[in-house]
Amino acid sequence: MTGGEGGRRLVHETWGDHAALLARSDQGRDGSVGLVESHVIDVATPNDPLHLEAGGVLRHVAVAYETYGEIDAAGRNAVLVCHALTGSAHAAGRHRREDVPGWWDPLIGPAKAIDTQGHFVVCANVLGGCYGTTGPTSLDPSTGHPYGPDFPRFGIRDVVEVQRRLVRALGIRSLKAVIGGSMGGMQALEWVVRHPELVRSVVAIAVGARHSAWAIGLNEVARRAIMADPRWAGGRYAATEQPETGLGLARAIAMLSYRSFDSLEARFGRERRASDDASLASSFEIASYLEYHGVKLVRRFDANTYIALTRAMDDFDVAEGRGRLDEVLAGVRQRALVMGIPSDVLYPETEQRRLVESLSNARYVRLSSPHGHDGFLIEFVQLAAHLRRFLGEVDA
Repeated sequence: MTGGEGGRRLVHETWGDHAALLARSDQGRDGSVGLVESHVIDVATPNDPLHLEAGGVLRHVAVAYETYGEIDAAGRNAVLVCHALTGSAHAAGRHRREDVPGWWDPLIGPAKAIDTQGHFVVCANVLGGCYGTTGPTSLDPSTGHPYGPDFPRFGIRDVVEVQRRLVRALGIRSLKAVIGGSMGGMQALEWVVRHPELVRSVVAIAVGARHSAWAIGLNEVARRAIMADPRWAGGRYAATEQPETGLGLARAIAMLSYRSFDSLEARFGRERRASDDASLASSFEIASYLEYHGVKLVRRFDANTYIALTRAMDDFDVAEGRGRLDEVLAGVRQRALVMGIPSDVLYPETEQRRLVESLSNARYVRLSSPHGHDGFLIEFVQLAAHLRRFLGEVDA
């Protein structure tokens, strides 16, 4: 099976091929995990379908994932790293020497904060993603065509159930830690509440226990931007003709919430770019920045996937159906590290502080950054120090 980000090769495995599922990495001398491959495994079949929280059923679910390091004999040294909205399983290393490294490469590798000399690190593309895991761009077995807007509604709990099946297939008996920022943090919180018997610690970064009206509203505006594009066609666009203008605008809206006033003001201020006087386009550099990021996303992501994943985020409430939020969180006995960013306007620091107040064994860390929500993808020196210390304390 081929496909995925940048046309990379995905190696498709069956559920039982445990020995072949370990990452094949060319260890680098600079602390890199080196060259890595993405793998795909089936975690739902007609004999063992995935029953979704919203009532749908998926009889085939493939999961794209990467691993770094080796699992120990007891199956207890695994760390699950969860990605954010438009992320992928490619968290560290390179697929080819000329490629850019994975999205959290500065933190994962030999002697790095998440040390692959002692940890077996797993990162999987989420259910509903478009980087190798079953989602709207996948073929619907019943029609032979991509699911598109007909992909069944799913939530973060379903994402975690798919990850649980992957973890079991890899021979992992207990997760030393589940770590994630933003949407990845939602997965981390759901893991420790849903499967406390499988998780020994959790790290949640720049996220709250439930999606706020503010965050839901921003996602709603972004979805409307996509759907207002004439090429949206009710979500039944051809793969080569997706609503690029709408998706690019959705990304621009998101980028404004990922950064902060101070960050954008310091970087762009009122700087202008050279432009044609006859053009209706803005001459400000900030407009060029937003356009650039919109074009980048359109080249690598899918509009139906964006809509499905933002809906899953909006539906997120770790306590829904389980009781009062403070009581649900107080029931979490595992060691927890919660990180917040003072300049984050998307998930304000008050949300992380509320988590710490309710969790029974949590420590709060403030990441000092002018960059807003994106600080968890930028402030690697601070992140490394806190993650190294925390992981060293687990099981100590």
